[in-house]
Amino acid sequence: MSQFPQFISGLDLANLVVSADLLQLSCGAIKDLHAETNPNQQLSVRHKLVSQSNCTTIAFATSPLCTKDPILQGGDLVSSSALKEQGFPIFESLCSKGNPSFSVHRAAITLFKAYFQELSLLRTQIHDSKTGELLLNSQLIVTGHSLGGSIASLFTLWLLDNIKRTSNRNKLPLCITFGSPLLGDQGLQRAISEHSKWNSFFLHVAANKDLFPRIFTTSQPSPRCKPFGTFFFCSELGCNCVDDPEVVSMLLRSTISQVSAEEMGIDDYSGIVKRLKSRLILREDSQLGQPVLPSLRLGIILQLKAIGVEITAEQQQNNSINDLISELESHENRMAQQMKGIDGIEKLNRVKIKMACLEWYKKDCKAKGIGYYDSYKNLYFSSDNDVTKHKKVLTNYWRNLVEDAERKPQKEGAYMRETWLYAGTNYRRMVEPLDIAEYYRQEGKRDYQTNGRSKHYILLEQWQKEHTEKLAGAPNDKKKQNVASSLTEDSCFWMNVEEALISCKQLKDESNIEKQSARERLNMFEQYVMDQINNYAVSPEIFLGKSSFMNWWKDFQEIIETSHDSPLRGFMKNCRYRQYEKGQF
Repeated sequence: MSQFPQFISGLDLANLVVSADLLQLSCGAIKDLHAETNPNQQLSVRHKLVSQSNCTTIAFATSPLCTKDPILQGGDLVSSSALKEQGFPIFESLCSKGNPSFSVHRAAITLFKAYFQELSLLRTQIHDSKTGELLLNSQLIVTGHSLGGSIASLFTLWLLDNIKRTSNRNKLPLCITFGSPLLGDQGLQRAISEHSKWNSFFLHVAANKDLFPRIFTTSQPSPRCKPFGTFFFCSELGCNCVDDPEVVSMLLRSTISQVSAEEMGIDDYSGIVKRLKSRLILREDSQLGQPVLPSLRLGIILQLKAIGVEITAEQQQNNSINDLISELESHENRMAQQMKGIDGIEKLNRVKIKMACLEWYKKDCKAKGIGYYDSYKNLYFSSDNDVTKHKKVLTNYWRNLVEDAERKPQKEGAYMRETWLYAGTNYRRMVEPLDIAEYYRQEGKRDYQTNGRSKHYILLEQWQKEHTEKLAGAPNDKKKQNVASSLTEDSCFWMNVEEALISCKQLKDESNIEKQSARERLNMFEQYVMDQINNYAVSPEIFLGKSSFMNWWKDFQEIIETSHDSPLRGFMKNCRYRQYEKGQF
């Protein structure tokens, strides 16, 4: 492991990229396609698919006329909402509640739209829209130069958005661009970052003498375009990989060579790649003249020199160069500090411990002859107060997780929800009854569903129902056998019990004008409880002698007519809940 933070470790990654021959292979595919492209054809996009034993390559090229004119006219952007209004919403699912819109470079999306019929045919050759699988047994590389690289990036995004998330059979596509301008704004950067792995599928090669990768960062005082993916900065001297978007933006603004302000062709990039392949990565520790420099600053200088920034001992005193080095130092130190925080695994372990504590609490309450809902509501024991602390940790964790999933783009969010759904459902069924207990512990509280329920419970329940709808059916033997140790499936069951208790009070009150509606609600509650019982969906704890449910049943018995008959009355009168607990009802 390198002693340097993220920016510095890019040296080893760059060396790995060069040695893997992916750059040479991609350059070769683009050069072959360029040789077949008519240079005088305006607004032209061409592609070529080449299958080899170890990989499949798709190269994109545009004519020089359609590359230079739109790029040099200022980098106009078009929003995803405008594309939707124009009847071209294919990237709409990248939007999310937290990131409702993004913008892409108009020249790139215009070419993409004009060539969309051909792109659709190309996609059918490599992707099965029904199964979501790639129809390839080898690595797919999508590549392009300049504006052709922008088309390659859009095509890769389109593919990633439609490839089945859970597929393990195929490798996902790798997009390699050469000298391409930035594709979109911060909204697009955020949309891609919200997908946990998508940034790693993009490698953007930018030479120090090429204007085009930097054109939207140097031609505007407040650039709207933002980078995504990994950038492979290169020069005649060496190369470096950077995936931090803030560092990429700094380098794009600061590393443009004054020698050239024109587009570098694919032949130029091919030459650089060949020279990098034939030599070792730059190592100039002994030539810097300042061996006492801190290791981080030394590493930053080495990497800047590798990608073509001219730095001598005298030039290090230059304000602009020194400011860049200091800015990169500060950024790396901030990132290192952030990495010291508790990571996801440690948080998850804390959550598991808290859930285990609640499981123990639930069993302990049952051993004392009272369910954990009623124990917590009435604060019978000292252990009830400890539960509040466990509940707070769990709720904060799951509320943040649900909010993050909701912010994610539709498809990615759905996959994430499926991955965590089992744990989230257990949490909801265990913890929400405690929130209901707190709510009705307060005198005069009504209608928890409307006035007290947290949104994260609503979403967890909604996602769980969407996921299990197709599995609905009669309870199987395993469910019946395990009912004694199960949690009540409807996490709002105790809310319904509390509302039924309130309805009983209204019926007992001779002056209450809501008696008719209260009776209707009780009839509905009777049917609801019986449905839960028939589906083995309630924990047998509801039948413990001191439970709120049993208190409701006693109240209900006092106010209903002796002639009243219902399935629930027969079930309770014959004490069939004893057989229910054994799974034999």
